[in-house]
Amino acid sequence: MSDLKHTIAIADEWAPTFRLLGDATRLKLLCSIHFSGQHALTVSELADATGTRLATTSAALRSLEAAGAVAARREGRSVYYAISDERVHELLHFFGAEHAAS
Repeated sequence: MSDLKHTIAIADEWAPTFRLLGDATRLKLLCSIHFSGQHALTVSELADATGTRLATTSAALRSLEAAGAVAARREGRSVYYAISDERVHELLHFFGAEHAAS
């Protein structure tokens, strides 16, 4: 029974991450960041890459940042994004997301 409790605890631990990844816009943004490299793309570049409106992209990035999945770095008026959660990074590799250099 101890193994079952451990398994259930893992499910509770991972559920927020899968909820975060369950949104197509957020997942597209994460894949774009992952492919392009850490702190390589701005909000507007991510909007263009994913085909989403700038406001939608900004809202999704705020959600990802609040959850700890991405980190932002400001350079002047531009904000660049990077994946900051190693588990999210591993999951992206698991389902086949690649890096540009791959």
